[in-house]
Parts: sequence; C-alpha cells; structure tokens
Amino acid sequence: MEPAKEISKKYDNGEITIVWKPNKCIHAGACVDALPKVYRPKEKPWIQPDQATTAQLKAQIATCPSGALSFVDNQASSKTSTAPSAVSIEVRKKGPLLVRGTVQITHADGRTEQRDEITTFCRCGASANKPFCDGTHRSIDFNA
Repeated sequence: MEPAKEISKKYDNGEITIVWKPNKCIHAGACVDALPKVYRPKEKPWIQPDQATTAQLKAQIATCPSGALSFVDNQASSKTSTAPSAVSIEVRKKGPLLVRGTVQITHADGRTEQRDEITTFCRCGASANKPFCDGTHRSIDFNA
C-alpha cells in the first residue's frame, strides 16, 4: 500500500511563510482559538497571516498540537522547528498521544517511516488514518 502523498499549503506575510500540512492536522482548534482573525476555517484562504504580527504567528505555531503548522523564515530560507531533540510523549485529555521528536515507525505490514517534530497517534480507536489521529475522537465524544 502506497503512503498518502503529503500535501502542504503555504501562506506568506512577507516575513515568514506559514506551512500547513492538512494530512497531519487533527483539527484541535488551538490555532483558531489563539488567533481567530488569522485562522478562519470557513473562508478561503483560511489562513490570513497579515492579521497578526510575525511574533504572534510564530508563538501560535509553536503550540500546534499536531505539528501540521510550521513556518519558514523568509530571510533565513530555512524551516524553523519547535521540536525538542529528545522524544517526549504527552497523553492529551480526551485526545491522542502527542509524540514530540523524531520517531521511526514500523507498520503492521512491515513498511517503515520516519516522522519528525510532532506526531499524533490515535488513542480512541476510531481514526480512519490509524495509527495516526484524524480528530475523530471529538465526534465520538472520547473521554479517556
């Protein structure tokens, strides 16, 4: 089975380019809660980076629970990561396992992949993208 093609969308404010990877997004809403004028899920484009300062955008991106949001500093031309070098695991209340750091994953069919920065693993058992979280825990009222 072929792994899904990674899609990324880019939104530029001149100083940084926000990179959003929809396949990694678990739709936790942390971005919308933090900067509702920037992140508008019902509009196109849904990310409007000119509605906040670059510092505000960077601070919010650092809190993205899935790692779906990152940014490129347009002056440095290198991806900025907020991931620590050591691996850490956080059990999210009513949500997934959040793993920070670089991990090597061996799937049941034997294929392997490396994930960097933040990876979210399903804890509710209902994800259509197992072993990864797809946000289904919210619609089934997962409460563990």
